Amino acid sequence: MGDTRLLVQQQFSDGDRITVEGQQAHHLLHVLRLRTGAALRVFDGCGHEHHARLTDSGRARVTLDIGKAIPGARESALRLDLAQGIARHDRMDLILQKAVELGVSNIQPLWLQRSQSRLSGERLEKRILHWQGIINSACEQCGRNILPQLHPPLDLAQWLHSSPQAAMKLLLQPDSASTLTQLSRPDGAIVLLAGPEGGLDGDEQALASAAGFTGIRLGPRILRTETAALAAIAGLQTLWGDFR
Repeated sequence: MGDTRLLVQQQFSDGDRITVEGQQAHHLLHVLRLRTGAALRVFDGCGHEHHARLTDSGRARVTLDIGKAIPGARESALRLDLAQGIARHDRMDLILQKAVELGVSNIQPLWLQRSQSRLSGERLEKRILHWQGIINSACEQCGRNILPQLHPPLDLAQWLHSSPQAAMKLLLQPDSASTLTQLSRPDGAIVLLAGPEGGLDGDEQALASAAGFTGIRLGPRILRTETAALAAIAGLQTLWGDFR
């Protein structure tokens, strides 16, 4: 079993001593049950990762001594951005977690006509914090040291108006005649647009098409929202990315 990995969003370098407090300290001490002298790895979410050692602890804090930098990156050579129609709570969590593991760089949640509920105010802020926690934990688990960027939720028209930049724009569309294997590798980023439960409605598909999105289907079966985007990302990684 490898060392525990911990996201610490502050600057540090070899020889530094840092303090971690709150929920992260609780997790290290009372969930993972680390004790003084335990080895772990810390990363800052911006590409830097170091060995570390737990040297002191209190009720709600731990002190870490930072050791040598760990070279190497685990980011995908294939730039993938996911625009995901907001799905029900547990399904959205699964999509975010696995998309991070599969190497996406940016995640744009979208309010679509078939999204189950539209949150605002404090409830939306809590949901965004929850999603960010899912992303952080997924990075800790899978070995990535750069956090994918989570963008604030938008309506589809708002997002399309911002002209997402990509060399290839793909819309998951079960009735499309096109498949992934018919596409040529783009010279640049790929943005993938996936619907919530029930997919995009006709008007939304027309908006996406007008904005330059190409519809693709993933075989002869209808995939659930928590399957569709992840299957497409895995397919793209197989064709042109990490799985080759």
